[in-house]
Amino acid sequence: MKNKIAITTGDLLGIGEEITIKALNSLGLPYDEILIIGKNLNCFLDTKYETIEIDSSDNGKFCYETLKTACALANEGKIRAIVTAPVSKEVLHKSGYKFSGQTEILEKFLGDEKSKAEMIFVSDDLRVLLLTRHLALSDVKLDEKLIIDKVFRTNKFLIEKCGIKKPKFALCALNPHAGENGILGSEEKEIMIPAVSKLKDFGIDITPPLSADGLFAHVGEKYINGEKQEYDCILASYHDQGLCPVKALCFKKVVNTTIGLKIIRTSPSSGTAYDIAGKGIADCTGMKEAIKLAVELSR
Repeated sequence: MKNKIAITTGDLLGIGEEITIKALNSLGLPYDEILIIGKNLNCFLDTKYETIEIDSSDNGKFCYETLKTACALANEGKIRAIVTAPVSKEVLHKSGYKFSGQTEILEKFLGDEKSKAEMIFVSDDLRVLLLTRHLALSDVKLDEKLIIDKVFRTNKFLIEKCGIKKPKFALCALNPHAGENGILGSEEKEIMIPAVSKLKDFGIDITPPLSADGLFAHVGEKYINGEKQEYDCILASYHDQGLCPVKALCFKKVVNTTIGLKIIRTSPSSGTAYDIAGKGIADCTGMKEAIKLAVELSR
């Protein structure tokens, strides 16, 4: 089992198992490189992929236990990356697991005081990191330490895993028009600009807070035209600020990537898609990209 990539098949009622099968059939990876964690894996029995069965009829418990099993294997040094199929947060909550997503479960089992999960979305050389993740908009709060810590962790990932010698960051302002010098909000002046100044003192190449609409217009034009991105990572202040433009540009291809923990985790950006589950029509592009990126980043 050593050095395998573990794939969890996700929500029992969703498209996870289907897109996993389709992606693996398409990619043709070596059998000894993949471990599948799920339930009723008869569909994989005609292959030589190693499997682990999680026996639970409770959907939320099943989803939780697949992730917990993958994390245990990671902590034992038996796998080198995790790929997760989609899971419903509501399903987890109904079964008593009060996590805001799979990322937070992974952080529980793979993180510590020095290792914190960061969520970065990747499509080719377009990378968008979320400074805050699954929060109500009214709960989004930024501070200097949060920004600095997350940039340091992301900088380390870009250098060590992506081979970028001196990463270049673009910081999205929290407020419209970057706060208009305090007219539309004070966070840029009071929190973000001081954080940028300290990061620059540490040698980090980062912009001042930029108006997010203008920044993503620039990023989007380059992506659509197939041009190299000017920045190695965009730092979005909150979930939808980063993900609305990214999913509009490259929904099928973009990969949700968890960094900062013991191993890399990747996942397609799509959801459980209950409405088409079991119909055999789910698009596996996102899962293929997630598996390919896990292979690339865990070499």
